[in-house]
Amino acid sequence: MSSEPRQNEDGASELEAAIDQTIAACDGDLRRTIGALIVANSFLETEVEELKKAVSHTYVRGRCGTYTG
Repeated sequence: MSSEPRQNEDGASELEAAIDQTIAACDGDLRRTIGALIVANSFLETEVEELKKAVSHTYVRGRCGTYTG
């Protein structure tokens, strides 16, 4: 992964465009935008934990082969 943000055809970075879209989705209310991002992050953290448990459970039951790269 590159440390520099990718540029779209207008020259604005994808990150900047995503930031603008997120703020616009919250009608320009930065407090609401931050709240929405915190909720989204919490949801994603929960999903990651559930996936970790599912993968671990599958591996323990022998349904998953070893990774050979």
